[in-house]
Amino acid sequence: MAEYKRILLKLSGEALAGPEKMGFDDATCIGVANQVKQLAQMGVEVGIVTGGGNFWRGRSSENMDRTRADQIGMLATVMNCIYVSEIFGSVGLKTSVMTPFSCGSMTELFSKERATELLSQGVIVFFAGGTGHPYFSTDTATVLRAVEIEADVILSGKSIDGVYDSDPAVYPDAKKYDRISIEDVINQRLGVIDLAAAALCRENHMQMVLFGLNQPDSIVATVKGESKGTLVTA
Repeated sequence: MAEYKRILLKLSGEALAGPEKMGFDDATCIGVANQVKQLAQMGVEVGIVTGGGNFWRGRSSENMDRTRADQIGMLATVMNCIYVSEIFGSVGLKTSVMTPFSCGSMTELFSKERATELLSQGVIVFFAGGTGHPYFSTDTATVLRAVEIEADVILSGKSIDGVYDSDPAVYPDAKKYDRISIEDVINQRLGVIDLAAAALCRENHMQMVLFGLNQPDSIVATVKGESKGTLVTA
C-alpha cells in the first residue's frame, strides 16, 4: 500500500548520471521509469523535478555572471526533463514537461491548475527550468512546486542515501539520521537542501524523505513507507 497519494520526486542530476557523473546513465533512468510506472499503477500521482548537475553547476562558474550561469543551469534541467520524460514514455507512461518560461513547442507553460489537472489524470508531470529566476536553486523550485501542487511529501533521490551529521565521503564515522526535523537541518547547517528551500519547507510544513536513488527499488520502497533513507519532518 502507498503511504502517499501525490508526491514530488526530486532527482539529482548526479544520480541520473550514474557512475559516470556526467550526462545520462540509461540503466539508471530506465530503472527510475519502471519504478514510477509501479507507483502510477498503485494510483500515486507523481510530479518530478530534476537537477542539472550532470551538465552544469552554475555556482562553481566563478568567472561568469551569476544570472547567466543560473540561466544555463535552468536550461540543463529542461534538457534533463525532456530526456527522462522520453525514457518514461518508452515504458508506457504519459508525461508532460512544464516550464515557468516559454520553450516554444518543447514544453508547456506552468500553471498550478493545469499541473494538478494532469496529475489527477495519471500523467507524470516534469517541472523543468527551476523557478524561472536566478539565485534560486532546484531545491527551492522543488519545494515551491510541491507546495503549489499540494503534494503529500517530497522524495529526494540522491547519490547519497540520507542525511548525515557530516560528509560521509570525507568522514567515515559520519552518523546517519533516520529522522530529523527541518529545524535541526537549518540550525546545524547540514547542507541537505539550501536554506531558502529549508525555510520554505518549514513555513509550509512540507516533509521530505532523502534516500539513495541508486539503491534497488528505493523509490517504490519509500512510497510504501519502507525507506532506508532519512525522514525530514516539518
